[in-house]
Amino acid sequence: MPYAVGDLHGYSGQLDRVLALIEADGGADAPVVFLGDYVDRGPDARGVLERLIAGRAAGRDWTCLLGNHDHLFLRFLQDGTTTELAVGPDVNWLHPRGGGATTLASYGLDVPFEAQKTGARGATARAVLHDLALAAVPAAHRAFLESCPRLHRTADHVFVHAGLRPGVPVGAQDPHDLIWIREPFLSDPRDHGALVVHGHTPLDAARHHGNRVNLDSGAGFGKPATVAWIEGRRAWSLTETGRVELTP
Repeated sequence: MPYAVGDLHGYSGQLDRVLALIEADGGADAPVVFLGDYVDRGPDARGVLERLIAGRAAGRDWTCLLGNHDHLFLRFLQDGTTTELAVGPDVNWLHPRGGGATTLASYGLDVPFEAQKTGARGATARAVLHDLALAAVPAAHRAFLESCPRLHRTADHVFVHAGLRPGVPVGAQDPHDLIWIREPFLSDPRDHGALVVHGHTPLDAARHHGNRVNLDSGAGFGKPATVAWIEGRRAWSLTETGRVELTP
């Protein structure tokens, strides 16, 4: 059965911690699904990506899904875009709320305040920063993000970063919803045909909601990341003292 890891948000120490928990519980060859949001807010996005890339290169059975913050970083590398108009003009990846500045800082880049602004001066600053980022971010990191799927299915589970649009078949889901949705997914109690394992919406601790399990325990805000072992419709959080079942 797979392990699933919630949002990491640039905290490479948390990645090391959950990998140690997995190895102690199931061995180094255990299958792991990472639920996305490897970058932003934390100080070492570069280190998180490097560890994931190295693990896959070493043949680890790791599935790395795309999160919305990974998507924003990739969009910036592709064309310098820092906004996501589909969710509102106030979503600015370079703003402290977005966390993009800390991601770029992990590659040695300083983000000037002008780059956060609209208008000609802001556009010029972002264009310069985009050129610097293309030179600073290894091509392997961009290729890794481009290779990340938005959904992973097993017989009993759907692993996804944000969630599903209720009532829509899994195969017909909007790719945007898979990395951005909150409502109506979070408040909908219906069964999705499989247990949905996701992150994206931070809680004080991982929680089983019956039809879904949310593993985002707030690593993006300095809290410990969560890894869980999933079997059927049941899930156990791994701790330094053993498994703790997440009960609906």
